[in-house]
Amino acid sequence: MISAEQNERLTRVGPGTPGGRVLRHYWQPIALVDELEGKRPVRPVRALGQDFVLFRDEQGRIGLLDRDCPHRNADLAFGRLEDGGLRCPFHGWLFDVTGKCLETPAEPEGSTLCTRIKQRSYPVEVRSGIIFAYLGEGAAPPFPAFDCFAAPDTHTFAFKGLIECNWLQALEVGIDPAHASFLHRFFDDGDEKEAYGKQFRATSDGSDLPMTYVLREFPRPRIEVDNTPYGLRVTALRSINDATTHVRVTNLFFPQAFVIPMSAEMTITQWHMPVDDTRCYWIAIFTSFAGPVDRARMRAQRLENYSLPDYLPKKGRQNDYGFDPDEQESKTYTGMGEDINVHDQWAVESQGAIQDRTRETLASSDKAIAANRRLLMRAMAAVEEGKRPALLQEDTTAGLTGPGTIDTMAPAATWESHWRQAVERRRGAAPWAPPALAAE
Repeated sequence: MISAEQNERLTRVGPGTPGGRVLRHYWQPIALVDELEGKRPVRPVRALGQDFVLFRDEQGRIGLLDRDCPHRNADLAFGRLEDGGLRCPFHGWLFDVTGKCLETPAEPEGSTLCTRIKQRSYPVEVRSGIIFAYLGEGAAPPFPAFDCFAAPDTHTFAFKGLIECNWLQALEVGIDPAHASFLHRFFDDGDEKEAYGKQFRATSDGSDLPMTYVLREFPRPRIEVDNTPYGLRVTALRSINDATTHVRVTNLFFPQAFVIPMSAEMTITQWHMPVDDTRCYWIAIFTSFAGPVDRARMRAQRLENYSLPDYLPKKGRQNDYGFDPDEQESKTYTGMGEDINVHDQWAVESQGAIQDRTRETLASSDKAIAANRRLLMRAMAAVEEGKRPALLQEDTTAGLTGPGTIDTMAPAATWESHWRQAVERRRGAAPWAPPALAAE
């Protein structure tokens, strides 16, 4: 149990808050590249409790600016893309992707006002279908050489969805290995041929047992948590018999992402991007170590449950998350369909807009959640002392690769070496030749 004051520190993300100051030291996944496709590549973006406008100019450059025009604070998200920038429709002030004011056309001939105007702009980087922004002060940190960033576009797919609750409770689902045996339990293992693009529907590395069977029949994992240069490694061990152990290795990529196995050939790197204190987006990169990702199929699967242009869930409180008591009796543990994002959405939204952690009772299976909260608290304390938070990517750690993540059947006596070898074998066979895993 934590105090109300600690819960406040952990969850608030606005400018000047302890948590908000920490998160502004890291790259934030503010949008999908797909969101700038179409006739008018201008999008309003709300992130960390602030409002921005994201746009792509006539030269293809991407800019992120504060949303209110510095003249009379009109909304630049309704601006016109013309003459090398984004023009405010109120009085015609024009800004380029760096925030430089190019024109103030309503001013008298010869006015030099625009030379003294600068709209706040933010560095952006496009990686694997996601537009990342650095919303803090000073120089942005480098990206690590993780697989999701190293793989070519052909072998990645990005998507997102809105969750109506605080970002931290959404993130904590991803570092909780025990919940999958219940929240994502299926009573029918399904057809392997239909597993593509679906979490927990395929078989593990080195096994013909589907993950649905492993999770359902072995619900008491032994959980180990290790510190790493990027956050935490979380290992769930399920003893199948005296000779065999199922090993599931997942990772916390501090402060907002986790890296988990999806199937024998694909991994998921998923961030939880705070819109504000009570809403967040999950935003993910699916990375394939085999053939190119079937993006059309992956996108169609996810659009069954999300609507554009804002990636809003079709199931939620308004329709009881699609709950069907007959399905709950015979098909899925939740009765809420087969999409695990819907299961997770129900679990975290049902905790409230901001979970009251003074009322929770952590158990031994929650050791990764407790460890992550300690990391966040230490990061906040460091920032308040004028230091850079730990686990921030630096030039010395930008070469970090991986991180290793897998579902695999292993000999019980040698599971630690076995899962690493399985990761290296899969990565080594990838047609885009990822580098070897960096030592941890």
